[in-house]
Amino acid sequence: MGAGVERVRPWVAVSMAREEPAGREQPARDWIRASYLDALYQAGAVPVPVPNLADATLLEACDGLLLTGGGDFDPAWFGAADAGTDWKGVSSARDRTELALMEAADRLGLPVFGICRGVQALAVGHGGRLIQDIPTALPESGVQHDQAAPRSQATHGVALDPSSRLAAILGRSSLQVNSFHHQAVETVPEGWVVSGRAPDGVVEAIELAGPRFVLGVQWHPESLSGDDAARRLFEAFVEACRDYRQARRTA
Repeated sequence: MGAGVERVRPWVAVSMAREEPAGREQPARDWIRASYLDALYQAGAVPVPVPNLADATLLEACDGLLLTGGGDFDPAWFGAADAGTDWKGVSSARDRTELALMEAADRLGLPVFGICRGVQALAVGHGGRLIQDIPTALPESGVQHDQAAPRSQATHGVALDPSSRLAAILGRSSLQVNSFHHQAVETVPEGWVVSGRAPDGVVEAIELAGPRFVLGVQWHPESLSGDDAARRLFEAFVEACRDYRQARRTA
């Protein structure tokens, strides 16, 4: 890099969780784990949290979108009946906001990275479906998809498609991940590929075929501090955002 040339930090929009207390005494609040913000900043980006207002206007000023982890998607969004699952953290405001953000990101051609709920959002937002409850759907699975171990501890393996973008980013064919979910991608949208699976066959990663960076993983790389694979994921995403920013400024 030449003297006087600053390596720019792209702006990355970050979706937020929505907490909606049952009673009227406490108002709803949007929040986000600092680990997402820290991981983005350490990889070279400026994180921009987006409130759950179902308004994607902010994306026009950003260079990428991070869809974070959190509660379940309402099954109505992917055309499924309520299977009697014990839903966790369902928020219609968040569902609507993330669907609007994905639609805008597609229109603008933004790089997108989805984590945990985020990979499920990518599937639902593009016509895929979810397994509503893994223990119910796969009672014989020996994989702990909702681990009791700390977030910083990897507990099960993921096999990668060697031809995928994800495998190229990580430079390997498998890895160990942490796991905190009871839903998962069931059907992949047209034009997408499965790039990683758990030992029981559960989808752990998907990506959009083609040159645009749109990738989702079911685990939480932001919580695996010091992990080489986690670092590579965030750095690859931020580099794609930086490329987008540069292309937009020179267009």
